[in-house]
Amino acid sequence: MSAQELTVWSMTLGTIAALAIARTAQFARRPTMSHVQGIAYHLAVFLLVLILSGVAGHLAPSIPPRAVQVAQVLAGPLCVGLSDLWIRGWLYAPQRDRLMASALQWAAVLLPLGGLAALALPAPLQLPAATGLSVAGGSLTFWLTARAWLLGDRLAPLMSAGCLLTLPAIAGLYAITLQMPVMELLPMQIACALCAALSNALTGIGLWRRDRHEQRARREPPGTSGFDPVTQVRNGRGLVHQLVRAQRRRRRSGRDGALLAVMVFDLERLRTEAGSAGLNELFIGVAGRIQRQVGAVNVVGRYYEGCFVALVETIPSLTWLRTLSLRLASNLRRPLPVTLRCGDRSDLTLDVGVGVVHLSRPPDAVEDILAEAQRMALAARSMRFRAAIADQRSGQPVAIEQVQLAANRRRHAAVARAAS
Repeated sequence: MSAQELTVWSMTLGTIAALAIARTAQFARRPTMSHVQGIAYHLAVFLLVLILSGVAGHLAPSIPPRAVQVAQVLAGPLCVGLSDLWIRGWLYAPQRDRLMASALQWAAVLLPLGGLAALALPAPLQLPAATGLSVAGGSLTFWLTARAWLLGDRLAPLMSAGCLLTLPAIAGLYAITLQMPVMELLPMQIACALCAALSNALTGIGLWRRDRHEQRARREPPGTSGFDPVTQVRNGRGLVHQLVRAQRRRRRSGRDGALLAVMVFDLERLRTEAGSAGLNELFIGVAGRIQRQVGAVNVVGRYYEGCFVALVETIPSLTWLRTLSLRLASNLRRPLPVTLRCGDRSDLTLDVGVGVVHLSRPPDAVEDILAEAQRMALAARSMRFRAAIADQRSGQPVAIEQVQLAANRRRHAAVARAAS
């Protein structure tokens, strides 16, 4: 390794280490599991670059060559696999999307096992096999983080961009270990090092923004900050203010959004079974489930006692909104564990309705939007999947899955007429 190459990779390692130190300082000030995972992520990237760039071998030439090769084979699959495990939690994959959760979980298990299996191959094939595993795993991670953005996570693009830059970084690092002639050029190593540093930085910034968003409610004092003291989501006043600001932004950007109202019915029965404390526990569980479904970056509020509202400022399509609404209604109908009045723990099933309002141009008055969402939620109680939206022609509440099917039938009929 030349002096110039050593300088390039030392600067890259220093950049990665600086982010790890910054996360450590955050952990010392406010210890959370998210900070621990962030520190572990930056350290994993640091070790990956240290091993594959050749800096470790340059600093410790006495290490046996076989041990160096084993570390190089395992570094990529292990780092990508651990990243998939952490990203699964950062994206709320188990609550948001079954495909995303399963794919990231299996990748976190199979990639390290694949790295171990690569060690059983002949020595000349071990590093190419590890390269293929790492690039394939990184490609899957990029696709799933992009999918999270399509599912409504507005902070996922930063992580997705970081995962995209990981692909040339890993490919270039393994090309260095394979001693490919193209990587002997200093500009190629600079480009690879820049991709590695930017990938780590973008992911770190995304995690920092996500942590700051989630902790904002805890930092502000309850009662006067616009947050409900029981559920710690926005109260009615704070929710209206957020909706007013969102309507102003939407007037400038022209983006489509959605407002979802969740109404919990039969509160007297629930209060009789669970008591006031148990009912508050149910409300906390409902707010948590709504927040996980719509994503940490979207506003969730408790409009009044049994009515919750979620504001999704940007939706990719009406089909996505239909899927989100049905998934939210199904998730809320699953039993919630609470402490009953007698002190026993039991699962209670809620009677809920989800009302959906599609926010399209031009922006409507906030009071009208909230009233419309509640009207849809009341009507959804009598529907099979407990999700309703207004029909575009009549304005009457209809089941959201029927509206989508009707739209599909009209589209297919129009295509058939055009073909004839």
